[in-house]
Amino acid sequence: MLTHIRQRLFRPREQWEQNLVVLWFGNFMAGVAFSLIMPFMSLYIDTLGDFSAAQLSMWSGLTYSITFLVTAIISPWWGKIADRRGRKLMLLRASLGMAIVLGAMGLVQNVYELIALRLLQGVFSGYISNSNALIATSAPQEKSGQALGTLTTGTVSGTLLGPLLGGVVAEMTGYRMTFFITGTILFVVFLLCLAFVHENLTPIEKGDQVPAKQLLQNLKYPHLIIGMFVTTMIIQASNNSISPLLSLYVRQLMDHGKNVALVSGIVAAIPGIATLIAAPRFGALGDRIGSDKILIGGLIFAVFVYIPQAFVQNVWQLGALRLLVGIADAALLPQVQTILAKYSPHNSAGRIFSYNQSFQAMGNVAGPLIGSSVSGFFGYGGVFISTTVLVVINLFWVNQNTRVLRKNRADAAKMGHCAITACPKCPIL
Repeated sequence: MLTHIRQRLFRPREQWEQNLVVLWFGNFMAGVAFSLIMPFMSLYIDTLGDFSAAQLSMWSGLTYSITFLVTAIISPWWGKIADRRGRKLMLLRASLGMAIVLGAMGLVQNVYELIALRLLQGVFSGYISNSNALIATSAPQEKSGQALGTLTTGTVSGTLLGPLLGGVVAEMTGYRMTFFITGTILFVVFLLCLAFVHENLTPIEKGDQVPAKQLLQNLKYPHLIIGMFVTTMIIQASNNSISPLLSLYVRQLMDHGKNVALVSGIVAAIPGIATLIAAPRFGALGDRIGSDKILIGGLIFAVFVYIPQAFVQNVWQLGALRLLVGIADAALLPQVQTILAKYSPHNSAGRIFSYNQSFQAMGNVAGPLIGSSVSGFFGYGGVFISTTVLVVINLFWVNQNTRVLRKNRADAAKMGHCAITACPKCPIL
């Protein structure tokens, strides 16, 4: 048994597998970097000036959202450059830029400097989308779902574990030191990408790159790809609608007891653990039976997981249901990424994944706004009901947009082909 484990761990790895290992760590740290300041952002801003409660809420909201707004706008431009100059160059640009910007946040003297750096953080976006594009174009097609599922666990786990790690580090070392530590780790990510990530790139000349509208028109299934962009936005909005309010909901369930911050961090981190375990397995299953089936199944499961969260009576019930949320998450975004990879041309993968990142950023902005608005009228439990409505809408949307994939598999089966999703040998798929 131990010999078998050693052989699997230390066997020679293909280049795409080496890239996957390095980029998984990079995605994890990028996810942490974007989310670790959430537990103390408002507290940090409060140390930068003398603000009223209303002013503190305004500056906190602006500081949080400005990064995602800039990311949504600038991501397609970076994607266009990635297809011309290479995804590795974009990985180096993003990781080094984030290292400098995050480290500098520990030096700010007022809220305006912090907002300016958060804006720059959005400018240096693109690490996650370009790592997805690089793996999508280098992994064997029959393993792309498993590879992208594994890669996405880094992003999702980092994003979900970030608040817990940030809260613990800030408690131990102070707010400013947290930024310095994060910047240092991101610089390590830059060095690892520089040394160990390799890309076989066929550059596209600027004049040969088709406009975005023509690119989408030339896709085999343009409605499918655009549908996945919207699906990504709704998934992110659903996941993030409760994020700013989770600690308040936990405090209510604990009747203002002790250690609310610690318990909130644990509850926020639980889904990431489940996603980390389940996503690669769902990815491998999707390669065999179809990523769209896993995606639809994940949305159906999410409906039954979100509803009872509105009616829990204690924090442990909420924690158990959040664990199931992590399993649902493992069947959602990784499958969207896989569908994008399998039905997009490799020479345009940078732009396709950057467009998807723009929609993801829009979901990151819309989710907290929806959650805050709903909770103001219907309480914290109402947020989970509104999230369920979003998931149901997404379910119908995905079912409609993926019909062509199920039809193609049925046609392939009638012709005696293997009907594997996007099989390169199948004349239909």
